[in-house]
Amino acid sequence: MNKFTTLTGVAAPLPMINVDTDKIIPKQFLKTIKRTGLGKALFFEMRYDDQGKERPDFVLNKPAYRAAKILVAGANFGCGSSREHAPWALLDFGISCVIAEDFADIFHNNCFKNGILPIKLAKEEMAKLFDDAERGANATLTVDLDSQTIRGPDGGTIHFEIDPFLKHLLLNGLDDVGLTMQKNAKIDGYEEKQKHLQPWLAAKS
Repeated sequence: MNKFTTLTGVAAPLPMINVDTDKIIPKQFLKTIKRTGLGKALFFEMRYDDQGKERPDFVLNKPAYRAAKILVAGANFGCGSSREHAPWALLDFGISCVIAEDFADIFHNNCFKNGILPIKLAKEEMAKLFDDAERGANATLTVDLDSQTIRGPDGGTIHFEIDPFLKHLLLNGLDDVGLTMQKNAKIDGYEEKQKHLQPWLAAKS
């Protein structure tokens, strides 16, 4: 998993509440277990019409936001089913930070397991960021995880809170597998000890 330290990029505004995981990545795209190639299906039903043509009024189809790295979203983002394909689709599109008033718990946890930083802010601070994000190509934010700050295009700064352990995981690029691999020496030592205590378990059948 890639480390998350500092991110500077265009922020796309999506001021819709209760955007569920089926809106983020519809069920017909869940057949794959690959984490790549899902970006084109991100917000599929909102991005494309029935003929598969882009809807020009959807934010990520507008020229200024096609390369957005940050999503400023409405409350209860990521509700619905627990599909991990939702953060995969966001990452594959290029979005690695989502800022909202709050998130569904499972989606929030899945973000940290996949290198996405979900930031929770108060309604008043969200209103300021939505205003910033409406600036199109000038809607550039800088998110600094170490200092826990968001710097806007006018230089203003917003501080955000984050669980220290989850912050540690993102700063060091650690998912569940990465955490386990940090214990390699102890795991190897335990297995070697078991070979002597219970040699029949290590015997070839």
